[in-house]
Amino acid sequence: MDQRFDVTERFADGAQYIAGRLREGGSEGTHAVVDPATGEQVFSYRLAGTADVDAAVAAAETAFPEWAGATPGERSDAMHRFAAALTERADDLAHAESLQCGKPIKLSAEFDVPGSIDNTAFFAGAARHLEGKAAGEYSGDHTSYIRREPIGVIGSIAPWNYPLQMAAWKVLPAIAAGNTIVLKPAELTPLTSLMFAQAATEAGLPDGVVNVVSGTGREAGERLVSHPGVAMTSFTGSTAVGKRVAELATATVKRIHLELGGKAPFVVFDDADLAAAAHGAVAGALINTGQDCTAATRAYVQRPLYDAFVAAVADLMATVRLGDPFDPHTDLGPLISHAQRDRVAGFVERARGYATVVTGGEAPGGDLAKGAYYRPTLITGAPQDSEAVQSEIFGPVLVVLPFDSDDEGIALANDTPYGLAASAWSRDVYRTGRASREIRAGCVWINDHIPIISEMPHGGVRASGFGKDMSAYSFEEYTQVKHVMSDNTAVVRKDWHRTVFGDRQT
Repeated sequence: MDQRFDVTERFADGAQYIAGRLREGGSEGTHAVVDPATGEQVFSYRLAGTADVDAAVAAAETAFPEWAGATPGERSDAMHRFAAALTERADDLAHAESLQCGKPIKLSAEFDVPGSIDNTAFFAGAARHLEGKAAGEYSGDHTSYIRREPIGVIGSIAPWNYPLQMAAWKVLPAIAAGNTIVLKPAELTPLTSLMFAQAATEAGLPDGVVNVVSGTGREAGERLVSHPGVAMTSFTGSTAVGKRVAELATATVKRIHLELGGKAPFVVFDDADLAAAAHGAVAGALINTGQDCTAATRAYVQRPLYDAFVAAVADLMATVRLGDPFDPHTDLGPLISHAQRDRVAGFVERARGYATVVTGGEAPGGDLAKGAYYRPTLITGAPQDSEAVQSEIFGPVLVVLPFDSDDEGIALANDTPYGLAASAWSRDVYRTGRASREIRAGCVWINDHIPIISEMPHGGVRASGFGKDMSAYSFEEYTQVKHVMSDNTAVVRKDWHRTVFGDRQT
C-alpha cells in the first residue's frame, strides 16, 4: 500500500461513524488532518456538532439492550472476530497512524498496531470472566450473590498521541462488559479511530455498539460529557482538561474515569547498571517523540553515577536518527504539530535561563525544516522547583538531576503533583522493593521503563487521575456491582421486624 494512501477517498462519506456507517458532521466548522512530517494537509472533514453527538448517543442507547443481553460467550466470539479483522488491516492501520501522527513506521507497525490487536484479543477472552464474590449465606438466613452488570452508554474522549491504542483502551473493556460507546478522538487524529470502529462493524458487532464523533472538545466533547444519556465518562488527556471533564460529569452524577498528565521520575541508584540505565532513559524519554504521559522525563541519578550517566545519555541521543516517518530506519519523527513543537521549544528556551542544555534544544534544518521536528534534548542543572522539572513538557526532553541518599532520591521522585508512572534502577532487590512501595505512582518499573501489557492495569494517582485501563481491573470502571439477597427461611415474621413493630417472638 502507498504510504500516502488516499484518505479523502477512504472517508469520502465523512468522519463521523454512527450506527455502523460513516456520515458527514453537522457542525459549520471543518478541520484539517495535517501530516506533521511535511506540514501538508492530507484530509479535511466536517466536524461533529451537538446533533451528531445526540445521534451517536441515541444509536448507542438503541444498541445497548441487545448487546448487554448477549451472553459473555457471544460477546467474546464477536470480539475475537474483531481482533481478526484488525489483523487483516494491520498494514493500513500502521500507515494511517504514521501519516496523521508523524510516528516512525517501526513504532506504529511494531508497537501501536500489534498492541491494539493484542488488547482486542485479551478482552475477547476477558469478556467471559466477569468475576464477583462467591455466593454464600453471609447473614445466615439469606443467600447473597453478586451480579456485574453493564453501566449503559459510555462517552469516552481520547488524546492525539496514541490515537489507535487509546481508542482500543477506551472501547474494548467497555464493550467486553456489555456497554455501548461513543468515542470522541482528538480532532487532529481521527483516522485510525474511524478505521477501528469500521473493523468492529465488519466483524459483526451490532450497529451502534461502537460510534465515533470527530469534533472539538468545546462542542462535541462537552456535549458528550454532559449528555443525559451517557452513564459514564472516560477521559485521557491533560490534567487541566480533566478537571473540566470532571466538572461537567459531576453535574449529571456520572461515573468518571480519568487518565491525566504525568511527569515520570527515572531513579538511578549508585549500584545500577549504568549502560542499561542510560539506554533505558533515552528510549523511555524519546518514545513517540516524548509525547507519552509515562515517558521518562525526570532522571534522578545518585551522585557517584551522575556525570557518567549524563555523558552516556548525551552520546546516545546524538545517535538518534530524525527523518521521514515512513523510512524504516527513522528513530524519531516530528511532534504532532508545529504548535506543539513551538510549545516544547518554549520550555527549553526558558530553561536556558536557569539550567544547561547539554545537547539538542533546537529544530533541525534542511529537508526536515518543513516538519514539526525537534532534536532530542538533555537538560542538567535545573532546580527541583523549576517548570522543566515540574511541568509536563510532552516532547523529546529529559531533565537530569543528582541526589545523594536513597531517602532524597525517593523524596525527589515524589515531588511533583503527578503520579502516573516511574522507574527505579538498581541491582539491589531491597532498594528496588522500597522504591516500588514508596514512589507514589500507578506503575513502577524496575530496571526498565515504558513496557505495557494487556494483562496488567494502567492508571495513575494524585493529579494523574484515577481508574484503570487495560486488564481485568478495568472492569471495575465499566461494570456496576449489584448485590442480590434471597431469603431462605420462608418465615413470615422475621425477628428483626421487632425493631419496627411488636416484640421478639418466643
